[in-house]
Amino acid sequence: MLRKYLIERWSWISLFLFLQLLFVFVAFIDSAIPLTSILYMVFLSFIIFILFIVMRYQKETKFYKSMDEWEADLDLSRITAAESPFEKIIEDSMTNQTEQLKKNTSLHLMSLEKEKDELLSWIHEVKTPLTAMNLIIDRIEDEKLKAQLTHEWLRIHLLLDTQLHQKRIPFMKNDLYIEKVDLHSILVKEIKTLQSWCMQKGIGFDMDLKVPEVISDGKWVAFIIRQLLTNAIKYSDASDIYIKTYEINKQVYLEVEDFGRGIDPKDLPRIFEKGFTSTTDHQDHAATGMGLYLAKKAAKSLSISINVESKPGTGTTFILAFPRKNEFHQISCM
Repeated sequence: MLRKYLIERWSWISLFLFLQLLFVFVAFIDSAIPLTSILYMVFLSFIIFILFIVMRYQKETKFYKSMDEWEADLDLSRITAAESPFEKIIEDSMTNQTEQLKKNTSLHLMSLEKEKDELLSWIHEVKTPLTAMNLIIDRIEDEKLKAQLTHEWLRIHLLLDTQLHQKRIPFMKNDLYIEKVDLHSILVKEIKTLQSWCMQKGIGFDMDLKVPEVISDGKWVAFIIRQLLTNAIKYSDASDIYIKTYEINKQVYLEVEDFGRGIDPKDLPRIFEKGFTSTTDHQDHAATGMGLYLAKKAAKSLSISINVESKPGTGTTFILAFPRKNEFHQISCM
């Protein structure tokens, strides 16, 4: 800050130095003016000027130091009050702009909230004819046509479900209910929902649940598992998917292992990024790149870590590591 202050005041400092040199020069060429006295006055002037610079530095930089340390948010309370007229101009301008930004932010948040509510309402309304459509499909006698329609119905159902949870995730912490979650019931329900798709692709399931329960939010755990299962089914053909749970050092793990096409090593660090699909099959228009991204975000709010192991052509294993005894357990015991 001192360097910046000296640069800012360099014109004044230069003028002072020039005047002192001018006095010495005049005394040097004019014998009527005592040079010693002029040098003494110049020395005193330098001392006074340096003290003046130090005092003014302390006074004039308080406002700008606080601005330099400001985190550029909409809270101006941490900025030192302006003292000089020019500082006042800056303060007034920042205050006006901040108030305007707050108003615009508030309007945008209201608009986004309204849009979210309208979309959620639309999704819930669409679910009614979708349920009716499923009942109609069940009455179709042509098994081949029934299987095709069921598969397309399931795709619509999963897309709507993903969209619904995508809009809920930013407010997920307001929607949590921590309790004992029966993993077996969740897995059976999700597999049953995906049954028609699995039958079409010749995929079966093998479950080994050594730990049948965890402490978490059942609805969001079901959503995370749903994303892992749909991902495993999508990239597998005519093979089984293994699901198992176990406990290590009082921490519960859930694995979903498939024997599909696997993931390229260069793609592994990016599979949880929003919108990322694959570099191996980049023309896969069915992939949205949202499932694993949303699963990761939901898992983070539940303190669940997701790890993945994969080899191209061999298969992929997703591992959910549920948290040890933590605030979730404390909440459930209250």
